[in-house]
Amino acid sequence: MSKFTITSLLILLSLTCLAQDPNRFAEEVDKIKGTETNYPSENRIVFTGSSSIRLWTDFKSYFPDHNVINTGFGGSETSDLIHYKEELVSNFKPEQVFIYEGDNDINSGKSSFEIFTDLTALVGELIIEDGIKNIVIISPKPSIARWSLKAKYEELNKVLEEVCAIWDEIQFVDVWTPMLNADGSLKKDLFIEDGLHMNKAGYDIWIEQIRPFLINP
Repeated sequence: MSKFTITSLLILLSLTCLAQDPNRFAEEVDKIKGTETNYPSENRIVFTGSSSIRLWTDFKSYFPDHNVINTGFGGSETSDLIHYKEELVSNFKPEQVFIYEGDNDINSGKSSFEIFTDLTALVGELIIEDGIKNIVIISPKPSIARWSLKAKYEELNKVLEEVCAIWDEIQFVDVWTPMLNADGSLKKDLFIEDGLHMNKAGYDIWIEQIRPFLINP
């Protein structure tokens, strides 16, 4: 997709990308802000997004040979990440960015179009303003707690996969499908007690899907 096309799209989308009370994450983001000096400057890979990223507590052990940085924050929605883009992504000057958003957006009642709009605006800013040419969208995952919203998740993932296919700078990694059984039912042993967040078995599946997308260390 050309820079002209992206710029034009951003102008149209800017009218709809309004953050929902992003100040609720200010304290959490403050703990991340300024930590970029804690990491080597070469080949930085930022993983950011909502709590499925934030709760990846043994994150570095999964990618010991890569310069990975976890800036996940709370129960964030895509609009929150737009608001805190500088603190959570831009300031780290990454070579690659993995984004996990959309899960909480769906749960809050946003449509696939609204989520697509926010993610497109976010990605456009990362490409144009920050010059990041390698962005990976992690599909919203299935979960016990939100299984009743299955159809909405599937619709969004289809939209995201199709959109990523037309952007040279963006890839899509599907973590939804491998978290299901062959009959389409959910693998319920992948979650902790709340039925929403994953245990080690869940993250092991993510690792298998994500690893091929990582840039060389």
